[in-house]
Amino acid sequence: MIYTVTMNPSIDYHVWIKTMVEGTIHQAQKEWKTAGGKGINVSKVLRNLGSVSVALGFVGGFTGSFIRQQLDQDGIEHRFIPVTQDSRMNIKIKAERETDLSGVSPLIPKVAINELMDQLDHLTSDDFLVLAGSVPASVPADIYRIIMQRMNQLGVRVILDAKGAALDNALAERPFLIKPNHYELGELFGASVETTEEAVHYGRRALDLGATNVIVSMAGQGAVFVNREKAFAAQFPKQQAVNSIGAGDSMVAGFLYAYTRGQQVKEAFQLAVAAGSTTAISEGFCTPEKIEAFLPHITITEL
Repeated sequence: MIYTVTMNPSIDYHVWIKTMVEGTIHQAQKEWKTAGGKGINVSKVLRNLGSVSVALGFVGGFTGSFIRQQLDQDGIEHRFIPVTQDSRMNIKIKAERETDLSGVSPLIPKVAINELMDQLDHLTSDDFLVLAGSVPASVPADIYRIIMQRMNQLGVRVILDAKGAALDNALAERPFLIKPNHYELGELFGASVETTEEAVHYGRRALDLGATNVIVSMAGQGAVFVNREKAFAAQFPKQQAVNSIGAGDSMVAGFLYAYTRGQQVKEAFQLAVAAGSTTAISEGFCTPEKIEAFLPHITITEL
């Protein structure tokens, strides 16, 4: 079974306006509200692809109720732990450029954190666990490292999609997969990662720090995959991105979907790239039909 953990779920409120002018009233042309958070996004894409997952995390208030209801409607199993304060709401203003406002996270009490740990302690070596996204200020900053230490004792394979200190602190716990973009990979090593060669070099340094598999997304330049045995680069035609939400999460879901069905890492990487790319050029997440149409346009080169 695949489990996803979202420490900081949200309602993502997308609103489209013609142009944004400070200090004025704007009339929205279109709006869209959806349950958000990186782990939840992974569960949504897995559902689209036909794979089952269980969403874990913390939700509270009327916003938390919306998040639960939407996952129920989507047919995604969830075992969210209730908290007293409202889950956050993020606003995505889409005008000439996209502007994001991230909402305030609820307080996560220690008893709720302990309850999450109890849930995770029931996982087994047959399971995969996705740890993705930001961590509320009330949660220990090294929570991903703490969870991974416990999961290593159970043989659970952990996919870590985090950045900054959360990624740096947890690498020594040997995540099965990490998926930084090239900026996040460069931040990890205090370097600039702009080329495929640099992505491979620093991806291999991440292997030295503990990662088992590394996917580096590089926007219009494609993506890179490295592990101890293989290194691949993916290239595809440049297309206009219309959606900044969920492309990286779609890559994680695509790789997991293929890998858990017995595909080799090369094929799993190709599907990951197709999933991430079709989400980026769509309003909403990728679908099997969009992925199938995009796959022939991806060139995979072994390095």
